[in-house]
Amino acid sequence: QVRLVESGGGLVQAGGSLRLSCLASGSTFSDYAMAWFRRGPGKEREFVATISRGGGGTALADSVKGRFTISRDNDKHTLFLQMNNLQPEDTAVYYCARGRSTAWGIPRGQNEYNYWGQGTQVTVSS
Repeated sequence: QVRLVESGGGLVQAGGSLRLSCLASGSTFSDYAMAWFRRGPGKEREFVATISRGGGGTALADSVKGRFTISRDNDKHTLFLQMNNLQPEDTAVYYCARGRSTAWGIPRGQNEYNYWGQGTQVTVSS
């Protein structure tokens, strides 16, 4: 049974930083691309960042480029999202997701992911 558990969310002032983690279990972590998505208040869930199964390829949403970094530690089955210079518009529930396919890739579409965590709340105050 695949399980994804996010942690690291919280309340931070604008300009601050947070590091999200996602611990995976139940499958071979290094076989799959992983990603972060978020759902802001009153908004649809949107793509944030993705990383290839080995970590050599990444892609970020334009809104977070230059501020967020995605990384992974395959030995520890953990996905990370380093978020710097946070802004109020980054307020959202952040979800990690596991890729549907073992093929190499950095997919951005939600339908490319078939396992999801429960989410962690990030709130940025102005």
